[in-house]
Amino acid sequence: MTQQFDLVIRGGTIATAADIFEADIGISDGRITALAADLPRGTDEIDATGKLVLPGGVDAHCHFDQPTSDGSKMADDFDSGPRSAAFGGTTTVIPFACQQKGQSLRAAVDDYHRRAEGKSVIDYAFHLIVTDPTPQVLGQELPALIREGYTSFKIYTTYDDLKLNDREIIEVLALAKREGALTMIHAENSDAIAWLTEALEKAGQTAPRHHADARPAIAEREATHRAISLAEIVDVPMLVVHVSGGEAMEQIAHARSKGLKVFAETCPQYILLTADDLNLDGFEGAKHICSPPPRDSASQRSVWRGLANGTFQVFSSDHAPFRFDDPQGKKVRGDGASFTHVPNGIPGVETRLALLFSEGVGKGRISLNRFVALTATNPARLYGLYPRKGTIAVGADADLAIWNTTREVTITNDALHHNVDYTPYEGRRVTGWPETVLSRGEVVVQGGTLEAKPGRGAFLECGAPDTQL
Repeated sequence: MTQQFDLVIRGGTIATAADIFEADIGISDGRITALAADLPRGTDEIDATGKLVLPGGVDAHCHFDQPTSDGSKMADDFDSGPRSAAFGGTTTVIPFACQQKGQSLRAAVDDYHRRAEGKSVIDYAFHLIVTDPTPQVLGQELPALIREGYTSFKIYTTYDDLKLNDREIIEVLALAKREGALTMIHAENSDAIAWLTEALEKAGQTAPRHHADARPAIAEREATHRAISLAEIVDVPMLVVHVSGGEAMEQIAHARSKGLKVFAETCPQYILLTADDLNLDGFEGAKHICSPPPRDSASQRSVWRGLANGTFQVFSSDHAPFRFDDPQGKKVRGDGASFTHVPNGIPGVETRLALLFSEGVGKGRISLNRFVALTATNPARLYGLYPRKGTIAVGADADLAIWNTTREVTITNDALHHNVDYTPYEGRRVTGWPETVLSRGEVVVQGGTLEAKPGRGAFLECGAPDTQL
């Protein structure tokens, strides 16, 4: 009896984190049920001849509709943000449910579910952000949430409304060890940044370019070293997010050489932007304010080496969508405000994959298998979604992106699908773009058109992190 598939993707070249091969993909009930040559016909068919078929991207660090404390408002919610991600070939996003100081962590999660409900076109999970590790949070709320599928959380060493002190970090790390969760850390030295910022403002040096002066690489290096040391004391895995260059990387590589389970993530801004992008005319440099800031060409080269040699396991967008020309965006304190009052972050959820594919795979800096590992497989493993997400294998969700590897695209904000009024990559040409994107076997994007309805995306409970990378 001939097997009947709901959909067969025929004739493509498939790439995973380990292999590259040609096969048809049979899909039934939203999952991959066969990988073989010359599969029987399906109810529907997609001809992928001459195309590359990759796992849908897993963007494990992005911010949508996240509450803020400075009067700003994120431009992307769970409608526009995941839609933009899907057009860029990403099929799973993991944004952050952020606890406000004085608020319960459970309340933050409940609020974030309300914000997400009925909107996303692709599947999503939540990281937690722990800002107030009270006895109630550590003793009851966080352990319960971890068991309910929120198995990763982020902590900060900077920002007054987010940062934890060293004792609090140790307490959180100890809980992560007991409960089998993964801790992510934003590592910059808060006191050093505050001292430098005060000195710069006293000298009248408040333009956007001075944001980079206030957050030098040494502040990131010190905090990375300290965070790793605390994790070593507790003997627990840790992931350092958005690493910007060689100084912090040295700390991470040294720890890994000792056998410590320290993982690292970087982002497009650290391979494509530099501090010079903060020095544009007028207030334009505010478009590129993020933390840590982009550094210099030597830092870019270091990051590329780390992407190739395994220092980095994850490549995320850190999409932080604040409009530029908006009193609730970058200009929340007015046009020309001090850099310290500009909301941090830049958009990139839609351009993440194409930028790394073009600059990395296309220019021979990283292999195709490494591209898949960095953008899909490793984040799925680290955050407890593998093998359902992040790979092409029998039994996995049919989350797939069919790439035209020769298509040349000039990135313009007008062509993107986020709700931000700029892209930091305006005018940059890339080669290779995902043209058909499927989520659980359903075509979400086809030929530049959204085919799926808002709300079809499902919330994902995450399993135990796989730290055997």
